[in-house]
Amino acid sequence: MGLLSGISEFFGLDIGASAIRLVELRGHGSVKTLVRYAYTPIDSKLTQSDAKADQAKVADVIKSLITEAQISTRNVAVGIPSKKVFTTVVDVDKLTPAELAKSIKFQADSLIPTPLASSKIDWAIIGDSPKDASKAELLLTSVPNEFIEQRLDMLEGIGLNVIAFEPDNLAMARSLTAPGTVLPELILSIGTISTDLVITMNDSARLTRSIPTGADAIVKSAMQNLGIEQKQAEEIVYKFGVDKTKLEGQVYDGIISTVEILVNEIDKSIKFFQSRYPNTKLDRIIMTGAASILPEFPLFIANKFGVNVEIGNSWRNISFAASKENELLSVSNYFGVAAGLAERIE
Repeated sequence: MGLLSGISEFFGLDIGASAIRLVELRGHGSVKTLVRYAYTPIDSKLTQSDAKADQAKVADVIKSLITEAQISTRNVAVGIPSKKVFTTVVDVDKLTPAELAKSIKFQADSLIPTPLASSKIDWAIIGDSPKDASKAELLLTSVPNEFIEQRLDMLEGIGLNVIAFEPDNLAMARSLTAPGTVLPELILSIGTISTDLVITMNDSARLTRSIPTGADAIVKSAMQNLGIEQKQAEEIVYKFGVDKTKLEGQVYDGIISTVEILVNEIDKSIKFFQSRYPNTKLDRIIMTGAASILPEFPLFIANKFGVNVEIGNSWRNISFAASKENELLSVSNYFGVAAGLAERIE
């Protein structure tokens, strides 16, 4: 959802549930150079709140981080949390751009869950329909106006010039996949509060979902089932993960019901994708986010779906000094959205 075009200098800003992250790149083309990156933790109660006082606190944290990181440009591309975005793929008649715009406005009320008058919508043609070659396949996104305006006010209030809003999962898909990837890839970002899922094919998102199960739910499951405090639950979940062989399988038994809830939702998404594209098969699953580092979790997912799993690298399309490699890879799981926003071509 671009507001301006032709902007060459800007940074990507990810206002996550439990941290604020930013990335600034330089250059043009498919590989840009890292200029700077930064992050700071934030109380999720603030980022999830609509109260003006809480929004002001979030703005202060963003302002401090920008100053600390010595970001010189005021132009920013901002992520939109996936749970605030409705995304769907629909078949439409092959029309000129002007005719298509009219057609979508006419049909939008039946396609999106919020009234057209109170929503911002965006769309992109992604290819021929797999169901009917005479039609085109269109990726449609909508976001409530109120959320966009609230976020715009907050960021303009600290002197930023918002050049684009983009759904988190679309930004993440850009950073975690190689340009020109043809085969279907499922990206799974298991965050603190929720999990973002996106399946890409031929360089375009074909299915996106936000699943309301994340690392916190897995930790809470351990707390309840093992009768332990949160700090101890976090320690053992991140130490033993879904390894059945550790602590006589107690941690595995304590969290597996919540892990299975997440796995079942992933399974539904894969089946839905394959019902639309019956002649395709997932090539790989790319995991990122807080819970992707749980011991044995990637292997557990690989075995469940019979698909190769890799840990995503948010910096894969970005060049940087070799001396920075270890430092950047250690935080890669958390920068998919911010890096993808910075990689946008305006």
